[in-house]
Amino acid sequence: MKIHPLITDSKAVAEICERFSTADFVCVDTEFMRENTYWPILCLVQISDGKEAAAIDPLAEGIDLTPLLDLMTDNEDVLKIFHAGGQDVEIIVNLTGKTPHPIFDTQIAMMAISQSEQIGYANLVDAWLGITVDKGARFTDWSRRPLTDRQIEYAIGDVTYLAEIFPKMLDKLVETGRGGWLDIEMEKLATVSNYQTDLETIWKRVRAPSRNAQVLGRLKALAAWRETEAQHKDIPRGRIMRDETLADIAGNPPKQQGDLAKVRGLSSAWKQNDIGQRMMKVIADAEPLPSDEMPVKNKRGAPLGKEGALVADLLKLLLKIRSREIDIASRLLTKADELEALAAGLRDLPILTTWRFDVFGKDALELVEGRMAFAVEKGRLKMTRIEGEPEPTKDAKPEEVGEPAAE
Repeated sequence: MKIHPLITDSKAVAEICERFSTADFVCVDTEFMRENTYWPILCLVQISDGKEAAAIDPLAEGIDLTPLLDLMTDNEDVLKIFHAGGQDVEIIVNLTGKTPHPIFDTQIAMMAISQSEQIGYANLVDAWLGITVDKGARFTDWSRRPLTDRQIEYAIGDVTYLAEIFPKMLDKLVETGRGGWLDIEMEKLATVSNYQTDLETIWKRVRAPSRNAQVLGRLKALAAWRETEAQHKDIPRGRIMRDETLADIAGNPPKQQGDLAKVRGLSSAWKQNDIGQRMMKVIADAEPLPSDEMPVKNKRGAPLGKEGALVADLLKLLLKIRSREIDIASRLLTKADELEALAAGLRDLPILTTWRFDVFGKDALELVEGRMAFAVEKGRLKMTRIEGEPEPTKDAKPEEVGEPAAE
């Protein structure tokens, strides 16, 4: 594979992107800094089509990244490959308002062909190529110039190895017939809203101090205000105030600005500065959280009950068994809250649709409805199908598993 010197001029960017525009795929990675800023600072872009590879310096004076960004977002003929690419994609969305498309994430793909939940890049390279990645340059300051040869070599390795791994991974997906399973997952990665902050829902990331509508209304208003302040100042939201302080103020709002000096986590300057004044207005204007936005204990809204909780535990055991049997990461199949919803009687669930129903949802439903049971065979736990109609359990009450009692 041809490795180019660090690209620092617009002409070289245009030339290499022109060649990549006819490739079947390009592997992409970025290095960025965001410790002291709200918006990530793009410091390096690495790209390879398996035949050549290069690192592009976005901080080079006068460099035009338009051909690169166009390749990422407008060329539908080239597959863009990332590993755990959420933050890389976020940067592209910030720059263009669009996501790379079509897109493929090798971390998610590994979940379809192994029980690896969130395999790191170094472990991925070791598993597929038997190569130990040098992590020495991982936590360096990518914004400092000049970059060292070691930094550039480390960064380019992230895409050259990926370009070797992807064809092997693709063969494995074809061999197992699981490539189609990933279509929906990869399309989710290309949804722009996944990478944009929604001021209406940002409060849900903060641990709620109570279930009181007035408190949660203040929390929602304060969280949105903090986010806009952080964006405007281009500093991490925690530099405005930490989540704990935000929740404390929502639950115990100060009566006047001078009281802010007594709030743990705020400097005494808040009692008289402009930001303190702005926050006091937000608190004063906050309205109770509407009833349709109030959180519920089971986020899918279904009552679980004691018996339902036991059924949910059995479903989680089934998930472990099935993940082992077919060699797939359980997280790709479903999550705990969905199993609890199934146990509680809900049926409009992703687990009961598409390929998930065929490989797991069908058996999960039969377990809930009494047509499947656990058995031990030669020391191994397995599932067995029950013939005929299951006998009703005398002690179980319908309402305990989330089903309505018969009239």
